[in-house]
Amino acid sequence: MRTPPRWRSVLAPAAMAAALAAAALASTGSAHADDHATPHPPYPAHPAQAPAPAPAHGPQPAYPAKPGHPAKPEQPVHPAKPDHPAKPEQPAHPAKPEHPAKPEYPAKPVKPEYPAHPEKPAHPEKPAYPAKPVKPAYPEKPAKPEQPAKPAYPAKPAYPEKPAKPEQPAKPAYPAKPAKPEYPSKPAYPAKPAKPEYPAKPAYPAKPAKPEYPSKPAYPAKPSKPEYPAKPAYPSKPSKPEQPSKPAYPSKPSKPAYPAKPAKPEQPSKPAKPEQPSKPAKPEQPSKPAYPAKPAKPEQPSKPAYPAKPAKPEQPSKPAYPSKPSKPAYPAKPAKPERPSKPAYPSKPAKPDHPSKPAYPSKPAKPDHPSKPAHPDKPSKGEHKGKGGHEGNEGHDE
Repeated sequence: MRTPPRWRSVLAPAAMAAALAAAALASTGSAHADDHATPHPPYPAHPAQAPAPAPAHGPQPAYPAKPGHPAKPEQPVHPAKPDHPAKPEQPAHPAKPEHPAKPEYPAKPVKPEYPAHPEKPAHPEKPAYPAKPVKPAYPEKPAKPEQPAKPAYPAKPAYPEKPAKPEQPAKPAYPAKPAKPEYPSKPAYPAKPAKPEYPAKPAYPAKPAKPEYPSKPAYPAKPSKPEYPAKPAYPSKPSKPEQPSKPAYPSKPSKPAYPAKPAKPEQPSKPAKPEQPSKPAKPEQPSKPAYPAKPAKPEQPSKPAYPAKPAKPEQPSKPAYPSKPSKPAYPAKPAKPERPSKPAYPSKPAKPDHPSKPAYPSKPAKPDHPSKPAHPDKPSKGEHKGKGGHEGNEGHDE
């Protein structure tokens, strides 16, 4: 007998839980050998007991009942599941020894303050730019002509009624489902052994105090910078010439009315079809306006006449070919006609002289660096004799 898919989904977690409990009882020695600190994860919730997800949208109205369908049979009530056994209490962790207190470090010396910088001289004010000329206003555009009104669309005829759908036949009743079997009770978990105590940590040795740092010498005062010379005034720019006003646009010619279209002849009435409603007669179409006449194209200006080309010089007649051994000299080429001289280009206006740049200010003299202290005298090489080791007790305190 095959089990339905709903029973298979419920029995699979129960079989896995029983197999895990049997494996835990069989391997208690190997489980207690490893000192695991993490507790067992909780059992996952049953899909039937899990909270339902929140709906994505609000409640919607119920659909009307279908005609001719039988009601579904009631489902059997699920049997009550046995309670899970209580988990044993976990042993408490032993208290770890406290770390020894670290020694206090010596206070750092105070950093000396930097000397104050001299104030920078103020920059000279820039000259005001000349005012720009006012831009002339654009000419007004001509008004667009009014478009003719569109004709109204004719009224559409009413659609014919659709026939009623036939009734569906009645469905057979569903067979009754068998009752669910009872679940076996789960075994209790074994108690974990107590953990050993941690050994005490040794105390840290005291660190030696750091020596005090020597104080740094004060920085030398910087020399004051000289004042910059005043910048010369910029030359005034020439005023721009006034722009000529644009000519007015020519007015467009008005479009004439559309020509009237000829009236369509009346269509003969079609014979009535069997079992079809008669369609209403089409209304008369309004006459279309006459098309406007195209405006006459303006006359194009006549092109200037091309200059007369110079007459080609007459080509000299070729001499008769003599015999092969002696070749006569070729006749001289005619002289080319003289080309007309090009007009001289107009002279370009002279560029204005650029204003001379002001002289750069002289750089301040660098301050003298303080003299470095003399190095201490190094011991002479004659105190230690020998290449590798020491000979006797020379150079060492007894």
